[in-house]
Amino acid sequence: MRQRWGSAALVALGVTLGLATAPAHGAVAAPGLAKADDTGETTPDNGAGTKPADAGETKPVDRGDQATWTGKDAAAYWTPKRMAAAIAPAHGRPQPQHSVVPPEAEALAHNPGAASKLSPVARHFDGIASVGVLFSVDGNSKAHHCTASVVHSPRGNLILTAGHCNPGSRAAFVPQYTSGAATQPYGVWAIDAVYDYPNRGTTGPGADLDFAFATVLPDDQGRVVEDVTGGNTLAATPGYQNDVTVVGYPSVRNDPQDKAVRCNTRTTRLSGTRQLRMDCGGFYGGTSGSPWLADFDEGSGTGRIVGLIGGLNGGGPKGPHSDRTSYSPYFGPEILALYNRATQDS
Repeated sequence: MRQRWGSAALVALGVTLGLATAPAHGAVAAPGLAKADDTGETTPDNGAGTKPADAGETKPVDRGDQATWTGKDAAAYWTPKRMAAAIAPAHGRPQPQHSVVPPEAEALAHNPGAASKLSPVARHFDGIASVGVLFSVDGNSKAHHCTASVVHSPRGNLILTAGHCNPGSRAAFVPQYTSGAATQPYGVWAIDAVYDYPNRGTTGPGADLDFAFATVLPDDQGRVVEDVTGGNTLAATPGYQNDVTVVGYPSVRNDPQDKAVRCNTRTTRLSGTRQLRMDCGGFYGGTSGSPWLADFDEGSGTGRIVGLIGGLNGGGPKGPHSDRTSYSPYFGPEILALYNRATQDS
């Protein structure tokens, strides 16, 4: 069994982020946005950061007409047939009119020497155990709608995604999702509760709070997800320039290959905001929540999460080439307060 964090590690995380690990509190979180259609920018910061907002309380996942929702229920409901039929609207990331090979990839195929002049392009790969797909069903959030990642926690039951993803009823997390597989390599995990900020959004100051944690229930063998998949370490964003590995799952509508994509790139500051920007093609709708991993370890398939696709406009600009640029909220005191709430309640 993998060793997980205890209270000493939580204190260490608080020191890293520059504050104590005091409990967060606040009002019940509001429902998430199905898709960010408005534009807007956050107020530039002065380098001192922002004052932490109150973290929302537990938001239980709507279990539909089921009295209970367990790991066994999730595995029984999310059959290969249901997963194969999962076609969802993009969450925060505008969709292309049809599936296309990114122009950068075509240029590189005909002229490899052009690589230095172009942004990198994500490549398909088999995925990693600590990153997977969110499946859920409700009026706005349909199946296969966002990406999430496992985060180290004392109980080993925590995942991180974008705040606007907002899992609906019969919500489940599928690590290293494999399209068409009769059995998923790391199982199907029932989501129990979601933690986000009541004033989060995808425009204005709320865009800086566009992240959420969720707890997942043990599987039918009593195991917790982190013991099975490993987990990434939550870390304060060390600055605006970071070398990161970004892993996500575009939805079927946006990418018929229905596979994970990966990109190694460097982040910069999104001008006029307290957010990060990364340039890499291929991050279409469905990749909201994709972790930005510093110091990624190929052996363990984990790293330090210093950002995720989310924030302004739901994680990227509008327009036909929105997949080439992605945004992330800056991880500071606000995300630690939310992490503390999630780990203390669960």
